[in-house]
Amino acid sequence: MPQTSNRILDEFARFVTDAAGVARGVRAEAETVIRTQAEKLLRDLDVVQREEFEAVREMAVRARQENEALAARVEALERAAGIVSEAAATAKPKGASTRRRTAKPAGDPNI
Repeated sequence: MPQTSNRILDEFARFVTDAAGVARGVRAEAETVIRTQAEKLLRDLDVVQREEFEAVREMAVRARQENEALAARVEALERAAGIVSEAAATAKPKGASTRRRTAKPAGDPNI
């Protein structure tokens, strides 16, 4: 069977191919515009980027660890020198409960 070319089908195929290319271009352009607007909005809102947040968080963790180590060192030095620090004088003894106890009414066993 001989292959015949149909001009209408060829034009339609070319049109569909061109339309698909245009659709890809429009999609890429829309993504670019949306991304740019979102970045501008976040910049205007003064939102912190994730990388900056993680860096500051890590710095805070290290500072807290260093502070705890220095507090332990000061406490050990004060103990060695026989000095009672203000924090040690007001601290509760180990094992003391931090819960407040309330008196129960005499008549109600469910409270």
